Amino acid sequence: MSALEFSVSGMEADVYGASPAIVARIHLRETTGVLVHTIALRCQVRIEPQRRAYGADIEGLGDLFGTRRRWSETLKPFLWAHTATMVPGFNGETEVALSIPCTYDFEVAATKYLHAVRDGDIPLALMFSGTMFTRGTTGFQVEQIPWNSDIECLMPTQVWRDTMDAFFPGGGWIRASVATIDALDRFRTDRGFTSWEETLTVLLGDGMAPRALEETRP
Repeated sequence: MSALEFSVSGMEADVYGASPAIVARIHLRETTGVLVHTIALRCQVRIEPQRRAYGADIEGLGDLFGTRRRWSETLKPFLWAHTATMVPGFNGETEVALSIPCTYDFEVAATKYLHAVRDGDIPLALMFSGTMFTRGTTGFQVEQIPWNSDIECLMPTQVWRDTMDAFFPGGGWIRASVATIDALDRFRTDRGFTSWEETLTVLLGDGMAPRALEETRP
C-alpha cells in the first residue's frame, strides 16, 4: 500500500494561458518506495476566510459575510474551484503544476472575496482525491487517494492581482442581463458618450462623475 504526502512549493499567475488561471506547484512524495506509474489527480480548492485577520478599513465583504459583528459566525470556508491534472510516473518525489481557473465574474463568491482582500495572504485548503496507478505483485495496482489527503496553504494576494492584471489590465467586468445592456447602450448613444467608463461614471452621480471622468480622460 502506497502513501502520498502533498505540499505546495509555490503559486504564480499563469500569464501565458488562454484564460485566467493560477498555477500551484504541488510537491508529491511517495513514502513507501512504491513506483508510481501515473496519478489522475483531482483537487477541490476552498478559501478559508476565518484563518486570517482583516483591517477595519476593508470593504466589499458585506455581501458575503454580513456586518462585521457577525463575522465570528459567518466567516466559513467556501468553494473556489475544482481542478484536475495527470501526474507522470515517478519514484520517490515529483512536482506537478496544478492550474486553478479564475474569473472576474462578481456573481462568484470567490471573485468578490479575492477582489476585496488586497493585502496579506489568502488562506486556502487543497482537498485532493483521484486514482493512483502503482506497481503491484502481478502488474498494475489501482489505489484511490485517501480522503484525508488535504493540506492548507497561503496564497499571496499579489498572485491574484497579477493574474487579473494579465488578462484585464486596469479593469474588470460585470455581468448584466441583455435588457440592462440594451438600456445602457441606448443611454450611451443618446448622450453621445464614447465609452462605457464614461457612461457608468455619469450614472453613478453623487458628485463622483466629474472627478472620475477627469481621472479617466487623457
